[in-house]
Amino acid sequence: MNIYVSNLSFHTSETDLKNLFSKFGAVTSAKIIMDRETNRSRGFAFVEMPSEEEGNAALSGLNQKEIEGRPLSVSLAREKENRSGSRDSFSGSNKKRFF
Repeated sequence: MNIYVSNLSFHTSETDLKNLFSKFGAVTSAKIIMDRETNRSRGFAFVEMPSEEEGNAALSGLNQKEIEGRPLSVSLAREKENRSGSRDSFSGSNKKRFF
């Protein structure tokens, strides 16, 4: 299950995020999205959990939970739609992208 997490503190690390979600079950990965120019967190991340049951428990247990003074927004990640003119539309790539 791929989970979208937003409203993260800019000080939250991927290790912090993985530890937070691991209270609800196994975590395959935790990836904070970084700004390319500043190399700072953009305030959102994706967490992958192999079990749908554990992922749903994390969704309900962490959504709106205050972490470092900010209420997290936790939801199921949706597949990103290709926009015409984007690089991916010409690459022939079948990779799934989430947002």
